[in-house]
Amino acid sequence: MAKITLDNLAHSYLPKPTSEADFALKELNHDWADGEAYALLGASGCGKSTLLNIISGLLHPSQGRILFDGKDVTRSSTTDRNIAQVFQFPVVYDTMTVRDNLAFPLRNRGESASYVAERVQKIAEMIGMEDVLSKRARGLTADAKQKISLGRGMVREDVNALLFDEPLTVIDPHMKWELRTQLKSLHHEFGHTMIYVTHDQTEALTFADKVVVMHDGRVVQIGTPQELFERPEHTFVGYFIGSPGMNLIPASVEGTSAVVHGAQVVLGQRYAALSGDVKLGVRPEFVALTEGDGLPVKVRRVEDVGRHKIIRADLFGNEINIVAAEGTSITPDMTRIAFDTAQVNVYVDDWRQQGEAA
Repeated sequence: MAKITLDNLAHSYLPKPTSEADFALKELNHDWADGEAYALLGASGCGKSTLLNIISGLLHPSQGRILFDGKDVTRSSTTDRNIAQVFQFPVVYDTMTVRDNLAFPLRNRGESASYVAERVQKIAEMIGMEDVLSKRARGLTADAKQKISLGRGMVREDVNALLFDEPLTVIDPHMKWELRTQLKSLHHEFGHTMIYVTHDQTEALTFADKVVVMHDGRVVQIGTPQELFERPEHTFVGYFIGSPGMNLIPASVEGTSAVVHGAQVVLGQRYAALSGDVKLGVRPEFVALTEGDGLPVKVRRVEDVGRHKIIRADLFGNEINIVAAEGTSITPDMTRIAFDTAQVNVYVDDWRQQGEAA
């Protein structure tokens, strides 16, 4: 296990980058704690896999350093870093049995036969493959092969970090949930530093202690699932986390109020006069459809998704989403919306502004 430090780290796939836009991974300075479980979350092409491959040693950064427990490993091999990595598509030895695939990393390190047998059996039970240990991998399905890859990544107890690059892509949905649960159990039992790359917010939020949200080659926020939901530091986090994502409403802000198309909205904090691209960010869960005071909306449709209703409405020409409890009655007289004042965030040029107590 290791504390991982990203020191002035950046990477470009161009031989001579001349501007920030040339960098697939923009400058990062972060410490990732020993023994934590992290998820790297973001859309395709945002730099997640690039960062993971730099951490593992498969890719050398254009600038900066990677340190494990304070030791510079920037030019060290994956082997020297003592890393286990599981890729998006299964990497198995087809001519070997499931048992031999799982045992391979341990036998390579000269572990005793009894330890290998015990460890392989435990991992096989964890991934639900104890009944096919004697079968060759060649005849197995893609999701079964990926379970072998996962198992081989988890079989060693002495690794500095376990890295997972979208490992559940080929796994069926029910098994995905089980494997995520098992990975979390493994983390709690052995305390490995784990980094899990995904574009799926459900995978990230159910797996990780801390979620690292990336956008356009940059880390825009690191936080717990609750922090990402309640206080997104960047509008991308608000949009990407949650279903539906955060409502973003153009406004002018000064003091304890905002103005949206001439209508006033009370804020929970006090702000200086803000310039630039100013928006209010409000989660659909903190918007209420009412008959009383508030901003005027026109309801377009109501989607009943079982646990709650999603109301799609029009606010001054822009769509706004509202989440209402399952049993909520929605009448034609409900033409206004009100916000939970404490849950309104203010953004300038996409970054959240910290106000003062009102």
